[in-house]
Amino acid sequence: MMEWILVLSLLSIGLLVLVVEIIFVPGTTVVGLAGFLFMAVGLGLAFFYFGETTGWWVLAGTAVVSGVIIYYSFKSDLWKRFSLKSSIDSKVNEGLTTGLAEGQTGVTVSALRPVGKAELGNQVFEVKTAGDYLESGARVKVVKIFSNQIIVESIA
Repeated sequence: MMEWILVLSLLSIGLLVLVVEIIFVPGTTVVGLAGFLFMAVGLGLAFFYFGETTGWWVLAGTAVVSGVIIYYSFKSDLWKRFSLKSSIDSKVNEGLTTGLAEGQTGVTVSALRPVGKAELGNQVFEVKTAGDYLESGARVKVVKIFSNQIIVESIA
């Protein structure tokens, strides 16, 4: 009786871990490999304890039960409770660049590597250089504004 409990426990844990891998942590193969390992050990013990015929029946039953559980775990929408339901549609500096003009000067608030923040006209904006790296506190001038991107260069 203990052999059956051990085999069924390993198979159940393996299947549960596989469902968790597929639904909650996709892309992390460590969890999926752990699930397959539990199931493989459970199936191996089934062949060892109960013989070849029973082992094949356990394998077939495990395949059917696994398919049904994975199918219903996707179909039941249980996982939607844990998924993100909103998205961020805004863009950097969206609608904020109207008060800016090319040639305006300011000071970097953070290091620009090549993107960072700068204070231009008493407002902080995300700005970008043409590839130069600037330290925090450097004086900059707006060179170009397009598509909510503010391109700046250093004032020597």
